[in-house]
Parts: sequence; structure tokens; C-alpha cells
Amino acid sequence: MTQGTALITGVSSGIGAVYAERLARRGHDLILVARDFDRLKSLANRLSGEHGVVVTPLIADLTSAADLERVVAKLGEDAQISLLVNCAGTGPSGPLLGSEPDGLNKMVQLNVDVLHSLTTTAAHTFARRRNGAIINIASAVALMPERFNATYVATKAFVLALTQALSAELEPHGVRMQAVLPGFTRTEIFDRAGIDISVIPADMMMDAGEMVDAALAGFDRGEVVTIPSLADVELWTRMESARKSLGPYLSLRHPAPRYRPAAIVAAKSHLEENVHER
Repeated sequence: MTQGTALITGVSSGIGAVYAERLARRGHDLILVARDFDRLKSLANRLSGEHGVVVTPLIADLTSAADLERVVAKLGEDAQISLLVNCAGTGPSGPLLGSEPDGLNKMVQLNVDVLHSLTTTAAHTFARRRNGAIINIASAVALMPERFNATYVATKAFVLALTQALSAELEPHGVRMQAVLPGFTRTEIFDRAGIDISVIPADMMMDAGEMVDAALAGFDRGEVVTIPSLADVELWTRMESARKSLGPYLSLRHPAPRYRPAAIVAAKSHLEENVHER
């Protein structure tokens, strides 16, 4: 029996292609979105034959407004779709100062604008049905912004924040969210960016199959944020606890004393002393 239909973007290779195989194995019918017609058709035929599920190729360049509109419409209209997996994305070829502005802008368009359109469409659609789930592929660099291309890091931080915020909003509507934060993962993204994968230490590079299997295990456990390589989950738990403890102090009537002129601080202190004495 089908587990419902999953719409997956970026399935030509790498993480997206592995998600397609794993979800087909689980019994999901699939709608596969990518630009490469030959690869998409080959993958669709193979998965349909091996797993007996319905696999629909949807050829689309998500950076094209018309193509994105077709995919958004499919998400909103197809009542069988109950899972969206946003794998489409692009990475940098170097640091921000060594990158062309046009390339950085295109990275923001695909990693942020396109993902936002698909995620919000799915959120509205699934919330109305009170059923569904959205998996967004972010990156571990969202937690370590000093280590990588600034624009890329910012796009992945957006994905993480969007997922966490929507998770809280959608939970009462029966819709689940998951952000996956992989580290270095062996995919073609390095070839496309012109990066020699051999310069990355082998013990930092995860196979795409292992990464997706770990991410799906996190999904099955109900995690909102999954970091596939993180063994000590308490590290994440403590960081989240510290972040949330900032809440009561982030919006107050007056600035913190260290940001106020010394004279104002002294005057306020004197006034408070007088009030206390009375």
C-alpha cells in the first residue's frame, strides 16, 4: 500500500536521488523534480520497476519563474502529496570576496526564495488537510557561520530558522517539519563548484546514503532538527536551552545598562536609591 506521495526537488543526483530511492523503498509514490531530463527519466523508470510505486518525473528549472509556478501549483492541487523534501540547492565555489555577485544572488534565489515558496505552499496545503510533513535540507554550517562562505551560510541559517519557526506554528495542525543539517557529504556539488574533494579530510566526508539514512532515522524519531554526525545529542540540547533562555531578555523597555550613557545610568541609580529610602 502506498504511503502517500512525496514531492522531492533536486533529484538528479546526490542527496535528492538517495531520498527518492529510500522513500520509494518505504512505499511512497514519488514526484521527482529536476532539470536533467535523461537522469530524471532513468531514475523514475528504475525506482518504479524496483519498488512498484508510481513515479512521476516533473522536469523543471526551479530558478525559472514559470517552472517554479508549475511545481507550486502541483503542490497546492495534488491531494495525494503528503511529503515535501526540499533538496534542491547550490553551494559556493569559494569565499564571498572571491565570488561573483551574480553567482551569490543565484544561490540566494535557489537556496532561499525557491525553498521558501515551496515550503510555505506545502505548509498552507498540509495545514488545511491537517496532515503532512516537510523536510528541508539545511547544513551544519548554519551553526558555524565563521567557517564558510557568508552568503551560503546565511541561506542555510534561513532554512534552519524557517523550519524551526514553522514547526511550532504547524504542530497544532498535524503537520511535521524537519531540518537536516549535514556536514560535508559526498555529492556532485563539489564538482559543480570546482572544488577538489580530496582536500577535505576523509573522516569529515559522509556518504550520501548514510547521511539520508540517518536523516530519515531522525525523522522517524520526531526530531525537528537532525544533525547526522552528532553523537552527543546533549550538545544540541544544551545549545537550544541556552538560546531559549535568552527569551525574557531580548525585548525590554530600556536598553541594557552597558549601552546607556554613564550619566543616565548614574541618574537612574540615584533616583532608585531615593525611592528605596522612602
